[in-house]
Amino acid sequence: MFLPGTYEQQTSQSRVLLQLRKQLEYPSSLEVWGIISSDLCNFPSSGHVSISCQDTYVTELKVMGDKVHKVDEFNGFAIPNQTLSESFAIDSFVTTLTRLSSLRVLSLVSLGIWGPLPDKIHRLSSLELLDLSSNFMFGSVPPKISTMVKLNTLTLDGNYFNGTVPDWLDPLSNLTILSLKNNRFQGQFPDSVSRIETLTDIAMSDNELSGKLPDLSALTSLRVLDLRGNNLNSELPLMPKRLVTILLSKNSFSGDIPEHFGDLSQLQHLDLSFNNLTGIPPSALFSLPNISYVNIASNKLSGSLPDKLSCGGKLGFVDISSNRLMGVIPPCLASNSDKRVIKYNGNCLSMDSEHQHHGSYCRETIKGEKSLRGTLITVLVAAISGTVLVVVLLVFGVLFLRRRNLSRTPPEQHTLPKQQDNLPSVVCSELVTNARLISQAAKLGTQGTPVCRLFSYEELREATNNFGKSIFLGEGFTGKLYKGNLENGTCVAIRSLAFTKKYSIQNLKGRLDFLSKLHHPNLVALLGYCTESGGQDDSSANKVFLVYEYVPNGNYRAYLSENGPEKVLKWSDRLAILIGVAKAVHYLHTGVIPGCFNNRLKTNNILLDEHRIAKLSDYGISIIKEEIEKLEAKGERPKSSHKKSLEDDVYNFGFILLESLVGPIVSGKGETFLLNEMASFGSQDGRKKIVDPIVLTTSSQESLSIVVSITKKCISHEVSSRPSFEDVLWNLQYAAQVQATADADQKSDSASQA
Repeated sequence: MFLPGTYEQQTSQSRVLLQLRKQLEYPSSLEVWGIISSDLCNFPSSGHVSISCQDTYVTELKVMGDKVHKVDEFNGFAIPNQTLSESFAIDSFVTTLTRLSSLRVLSLVSLGIWGPLPDKIHRLSSLELLDLSSNFMFGSVPPKISTMVKLNTLTLDGNYFNGTVPDWLDPLSNLTILSLKNNRFQGQFPDSVSRIETLTDIAMSDNELSGKLPDLSALTSLRVLDLRGNNLNSELPLMPKRLVTILLSKNSFSGDIPEHFGDLSQLQHLDLSFNNLTGIPPSALFSLPNISYVNIASNKLSGSLPDKLSCGGKLGFVDISSNRLMGVIPPCLASNSDKRVIKYNGNCLSMDSEHQHHGSYCRETIKGEKSLRGTLITVLVAAISGTVLVVVLLVFGVLFLRRRNLSRTPPEQHTLPKQQDNLPSVVCSELVTNARLISQAAKLGTQGTPVCRLFSYEELREATNNFGKSIFLGEGFTGKLYKGNLENGTCVAIRSLAFTKKYSIQNLKGRLDFLSKLHHPNLVALLGYCTESGGQDDSSANKVFLVYEYVPNGNYRAYLSENGPEKVLKWSDRLAILIGVAKAVHYLHTGVIPGCFNNRLKTNNILLDEHRIAKLSDYGISIIKEEIEKLEAKGERPKSSHKKSLEDDVYNFGFILLESLVGPIVSGKGETFLLNEMASFGSQDGRKKIVDPIVLTTSSQESLSIVVSITKKCISHEVSSRPSFEDVLWNLQYAAQVQATADADQKSDSASQA
């Protein structure tokens, strides 16, 4: 039966969505809304847009734009091609949003939204998830957010919020995820956060927090604590016993690593590097049952590790380098292996003298620091004593003079002078401080959201015309790839993975659900999956189908091979693609727990969309399909441990950089090319012989040299000499900045000569 009221309500909600599209200045991800504007509740979801409705009311709205780059200068005003235009009014935009009064999930990421977040956002009282990450919002967080008591996820990463972190968060009694990474918050870590017992994730890295980190032991549900890159300078406090990940690097924490860290039985990932920690790390830390990653490098740790120190069975990475440790390194940390990577350079250990200091260096350094501390304490005590003595003398002098004056003068009635009404107010000299140069990888804005769609095998057979040859796209190491069209018209790519043995559906589902939560603008979006048993046993499967968004414009390798003018990639274009991929991989390494490695980085796994934005495919396959099984399926022998150690993501990305410089032919030459021709990069004449002519004619010498240098480091045979992906990303962004400056100077010179 036709219900006029229902239709009117449906069109009313669609009109609100279309108004939001207009206010967002028609982002490319919302172009289709103009075609099917009558009923947007039935709009098919994609990696960039998702709408859910209940009884014609919009309950979920997720939009991801393409404005993903942070700028190194932002003063609170619109920036062309980065933010929305000067005419954008965030107050009007939020007013329109509040007309979607049934919203439970709101995610507006990388859309260029700028301005201070209005207090009226609290009118969306049904919100359970609010994600406004990677925009240009500044000022303080609106206090009335504390009234949104249904919130379980609050994500404001990658903005320019300043002032102190809100200390009024206690009323949010359902909050599980609080993520405020990469902003400009200052001041102390708020005590109110340590009272929200429902929290599972706290992430405030890359801000300017300082002072003491409070006792967090009351947060019994906390699993992830990420406070990297701040100025916190207390001793390490008590931690909740169920923590899985502790990331406190690049602060100024001091004192010993507390013994109770050795009791955190669920701990998997610990990073305390680049602090001022002292003493000997607790032995129990290395033998925790679930520990896999320990980084305590670049501190002031001293003394000797015990000979009988034992390592846990899951421990795969330990970095104790750049400390003042002495003596013999324990056997379980003595050498690298296929299962464990150990870094210990820059200590005074009695081994590998080439990369160790003499014992006297550590002893004298420790002695010098103790002497300096003693001197400082003596000076401080003397200063305090002198100050107290002066104050006492002043007090006695004032009392003496007052008593003498009182004895000489008659009493008078004293009145206070009237306070002036118009005193000048103190205003902060800057609205926001300078942004960091490095743009951190895009944030986990979709944590806590439902898993992606589960497809039936019949649906995929119909979408691919029974996996016919006409829609077969190719076959790689990870399986066959098909193009498909779903019933709602969405074009997808379907990857078929076959196993040599059956896995339980429950085991596979856990891995697939984890993979489905990997969302980033430079990753090909996983829309869903299907498991197939190929028999009567429904509890296990030997085949998995992964359903991805379809990216139609081919892969990066094809563009590097083409000479046609429509596919020529200038140096600045290649840098933009490389930066996008580096951000995606950095996100896979550090933006999810546990990190996702072995992502099969190759130029033909980098796809380009209609805007030439890079999207990495075939990532995370190792989560589903173990390497040893893939080797067995292909009938190959496992490679040597040396070769396996080289084949990490940084090394493979080095070859992508190399192909970007010289063209895809390098992939066929492999290490022979490295040994015989890499030296040619050292001179301009050598570069002219091997570097792609398009690169030579469109790049500045400085920008090219930066990328050549980081390429050499990535493909170094010494694993310890390879950079982190954060370093790779920083160098690429710096090279792009240098190139942009050179291009602007060239245009200016051309204009002046015209």
